[in-house]
Amino acid sequence: MSRPTINQIRRQFIDFFDARGHTPVASSNLVPANDDTLLFTNAGMVQFKEALLGLESRPYSRAVTSQKCLRVSGKHNDLEEVGVSPRHHTFFEMLGNFSFGDYFKQDAIRFAWELVVETWELPLERLWFSILDGDDESEQLWRDVGAAPDRIRKFDRKDNWWSMGETGPCGPCSEIHYYWGDLADQHPDGVNRDDEYLEFWNLVFMQYDQITPETLEPLAQPGVDTGAGLERVASILQGCETTYDTDAFLFLMDRVQELAGQTDAQRRANEVPYRVIADHSRAIAFLISDGVLPGNEGRNYITRLILRRAARFGRVLGLEEPFMARVVESVINEMGHHFTELSERRTFICDTITAEETRFLRTLANGLNHLETMMAEVRAREETEISGDQSFLLWDTFGFPLDLTRDLARERGLTVGETRFRELADQAKARSRRQAGGQNVQLTVLYGGLLTDLQRNGLLAEEGVHHRIYDRTATVEGTLLAILRAGETVETAAAGDEVEVVLASTPFYVEAGGQVSDTGTIESTSSDQPWSLRVEDLHRPVSGLIVHRCTVAQGTPRAGDAAVCHIDRHRRTGIERNHTATHILHAQLRNVLGTTVHQAGSLVAPDRLRFDFTFNRAMTAAEIAAVEQAARTVILANEPVDDSWETYDDAVAGGAMALFGEKYDDIVRVVRVGDCDPSSQELCGGTHVRTTAEIGSFHIVSESSSAAGQRRIEAVTGEAANAYVDQAFQRVSDIASLLKTQPDMAVRTVESLIARHGQLRRELQASQQVQAQAGVQALVEHTELIQGIPCVIAEIQARDVDMMRDMCDRIQDRLDAGVVALGAGINAKPMLTVSVAKSLADQGLHAGRIVRQAASRIGGGGGGRQNMAQAGGRNVGGLADALAVVRETIRTQVG
Repeated sequence: MSRPTINQIRRQFIDFFDARGHTPVASSNLVPANDDTLLFTNAGMVQFKEALLGLESRPYSRAVTSQKCLRVSGKHNDLEEVGVSPRHHTFFEMLGNFSFGDYFKQDAIRFAWELVVETWELPLERLWFSILDGDDESEQLWRDVGAAPDRIRKFDRKDNWWSMGETGPCGPCSEIHYYWGDLADQHPDGVNRDDEYLEFWNLVFMQYDQITPETLEPLAQPGVDTGAGLERVASILQGCETTYDTDAFLFLMDRVQELAGQTDAQRRANEVPYRVIADHSRAIAFLISDGVLPGNEGRNYITRLILRRAARFGRVLGLEEPFMARVVESVINEMGHHFTELSERRTFICDTITAEETRFLRTLANGLNHLETMMAEVRAREETEISGDQSFLLWDTFGFPLDLTRDLARERGLTVGETRFRELADQAKARSRRQAGGQNVQLTVLYGGLLTDLQRNGLLAEEGVHHRIYDRTATVEGTLLAILRAGETVETAAAGDEVEVVLASTPFYVEAGGQVSDTGTIESTSSDQPWSLRVEDLHRPVSGLIVHRCTVAQGTPRAGDAAVCHIDRHRRTGIERNHTATHILHAQLRNVLGTTVHQAGSLVAPDRLRFDFTFNRAMTAAEIAAVEQAARTVILANEPVDDSWETYDDAVAGGAMALFGEKYDDIVRVVRVGDCDPSSQELCGGTHVRTTAEIGSFHIVSESSSAAGQRRIEAVTGEAANAYVDQAFQRVSDIASLLKTQPDMAVRTVESLIARHGQLRRELQASQQVQAQAGVQALVEHTELIQGIPCVIAEIQARDVDMMRDMCDRIQDRLDAGVVALGAGINAKPMLTVSVAKSLADQGLHAGRIVRQAASRIGGGGGGRQNMAQAGGRNVGGLADALAVVRETIRTQVG
């Protein structure tokens, strides 16, 4: 058996099935397209889900992929298991071949045998095959291709049954296992039980529809969905008992060793940190390249969690400075030839990682300070445990890892309430999953069944349910095919009912690509039985079916009634202005800021637009003005806005921009704004103006951060822009009135007031300095000796913390190697500042420890360096007690 590289194995798999009539399909985004039931793409079948369900037709009936996947929950996939387990990962590739109503069990099993036994030449004495107990057909098919009967093992549904949910498509599956141990120790009962038996390929035979928990019906179009873990296959073909020993990870661990400057012995002693960093660097690279940037919610929170966990293990290896981008560059160099999105976004990926890692190192230091305070409070209460709530606060708020909390607590003789911590962490994970989505699969099956029924009866064409969608004046007649109320199909509805309706064709745009849905009315064409529906929203629950969310305004609509649709034309025009403006804005951002800018999200509404884009800093005022002026130039030039339908490959080759995370068909629509700017062409299914002058005015309202490595621009066009300018003029007029001047003199008057304010502030500061000097002298005169050390410890009046620090410095200058501790109430909150002379700090007296001991008396926390520290809290009345603790702590430390 040869030792192919992981890149060669991927190529072998794709070529093998390509030669057998399968269409190679590129991996989809890690964020599932139009599927809120999943946090991330976690299997090869995700992008083919609707095709396997029979809800989507494709130009091919056989497909092969190497799908990038991410799993961060479920059996063996919690983050804390990664690096400890020899074979489980966050990011991995899943090889798969699929049949959509084409071949079934016989060919699927034959293909698998030919590849595994004949092409990869895996030894039969190490292969085992598991099937569902009772699936006699699969058992016979494995025998037919050459599997020995005693190596075919039977299991119940727990191990060898696949289903999409409690109802819906399902079927038996057959798995191929590889035995790693000593052949003499092999025994049939080890399959699906012992770790030495590695399951590396699962063949799913989707042949039933689970109508109810007790009722199964054969599917009209059975399908095949297989999944083979590329890294697991590589471990077998390369003779590695763990996937971390394959060439998928070794080069990354070599890079980490180089950066850490460690010996081979040190690397072996730190196996888990090396594995974690190698695994997580791949996940981070692909998450960010697919637009999932570090953040605080949902999917973005997972990216932040993975990146920070890797950075934490870097510190275990002595890597104190940001280093992850340098490891991820190795991922890009190795995998970017196949996953070209990595190479295309190299700079952005690395910049985003470095910015996030830098933030984490700051929050880690902050978390250390808070942990020190927590531990001091636990000891002050004469307890021995940091509560789970406290450790979770450190993890959730500061990104401070539990293992670090545990290690530092152990050094102080304390424990951590881990049971409560994990309970809170599980709740947080559940919230993240809910925030990332939650559409019930059963609803997908419901709508899919409706679509199938309509198509089967010839009431709804399989393609093109939109009719004249890009004609803003369209009024379309059709038939009310179905009415749904409260999730059930009904024949009729009454005034006031909230319903969903399906039409044979519709002029309404359904929300997609950031553009909101149209609104309008659907009315009866019959004068004898008039009724009307108010269209408030639309959605596409499954491919090929558009559902209108409506309220019955009057009358009694019935399924089968003839109807006429009217879109809200005025609202549609506003949407079109803003949508074309986003294309122009995108092009001008790239022209001004550089081609690393990519769209990261948008909202196109009738009254405004929001545009998120990748950029690692705030735009300057000059850059914002340049983008705004360039966009206005395009608008005033009255450039034509054209569209054309092309193949996806031709469109991208011609320079059209495809957005990350979007799912595109083989034939796509390209929207081009003018002929002079080739950058302003994008793949887009939205509605647009005919010429740019129809946009009217354009104003950028704000520029801000939307996430780590992302900026957000909000802008207005047309009528909303006119209203924005009118409001701005009115504000200037109001300001001028308050200043008792004319609008054109308002700026000069404000400048004069600012100059006068500055002069008065300087005079006030000078006066305060004189008062502070006198206060310093009075405090020095009350110096006390503690263990022979001159100390000034007092509660003072101060306007801010800077004044407290300044007074500490002034007093320290007058003492001979002393300690200064000042307390003050600032804005109704207590503050403590402690200064220790350098000579005393060198001898071990520590300002940070002093202030942490005292902070509990003011209901807060703090810390700092050996020579200067500060603390804040909530209890101003505790300042006197806090200063008394300072005295006692100095006495204890010196003693």
